[in-house]
Amino acid sequence: MKKSTIILCFLSVLAGTISAKAQSDTTWHHGWFGHNIAGAVQVQVTYRQSKPGQLNAILNNNQIGSLPGNNVWINLSMSHIHHRWLFEDGIGGTPTSTANNGNNLKVKHNQFQLYARGAYNVSKSSAFRLYPFVGLNLSDAMLRIQDNARTESTSDFSQELLNSTSSKTLWNPQFGLEFGGGFDYVIKMKSKQMDCYTIERNIPIGIRLGYYLQATSNKWKINDNYNLNNGPSNKQSAVFVSFNIGLGYEVKK
Repeated sequence: MKKSTIILCFLSVLAGTISAKAQSDTTWHHGWFGHNIAGAVQVQVTYRQSKPGQLNAILNNNQIGSLPGNNVWINLSMSHIHHRWLFEDGIGGTPTSTANNGNNLKVKHNQFQLYARGAYNVSKSSAFRLYPFVGLNLSDAMLRIQDNARTESTSDFSQELLNSTSSKTLWNPQFGLEFGGGFDYVIKMKSKQMDCYTIERNIPIGIRLGYYLQATSNKWKINDNYNLNNGPSNKQSAVFVSFNIGLGYEVKK
């Protein structure tokens, strides 16, 4: 988990650096606000079908019920616009899915992701944007086992410290690529004047359709980087569709 967290942070910094560079490459010649700064803060709801078949087979072999698929992702993202180039970075996750064995043992499953995309707007209209995109995606699946029957078998603090239980957390970090296209319809709002700057506000409503390609096949892990053999190995590559709404801005001097 430690290594995957470092990688996630690195991608976030890289995405921020790329977008900042895209918005400030004229700063050296013209100073801050030498050109318009534009972007948006967004909420995205994504549907991407998960493939829990192998995981459920292993759970069933251990007398644990099947997990429903984590197909819906809720993401928070930011877009950064420089001329006709668009950059988008975001973070998100799925709701928790749960299974149990009827003996107060529960299994909970979540997925998390961090992504960065680059796109080029092929539309010349100010009312909408149409663009192909490519992106990088770091994800991590988390499987939590809660053995409440054994964990709650004693009320003594000292005995609980070394109590034998099946409770544990497993991780499965992966790296993937994204390919697709997006469309944003831009609803103009009343602009706001601040000193010598004008902030043009808008509400972008859009859709993204693409394909997530899982590029790695990392093993499930426990205790940071201790690998586990014979775990689920099927890739989660799949088509995805995202619906997007946000609050956009463009700062003009």
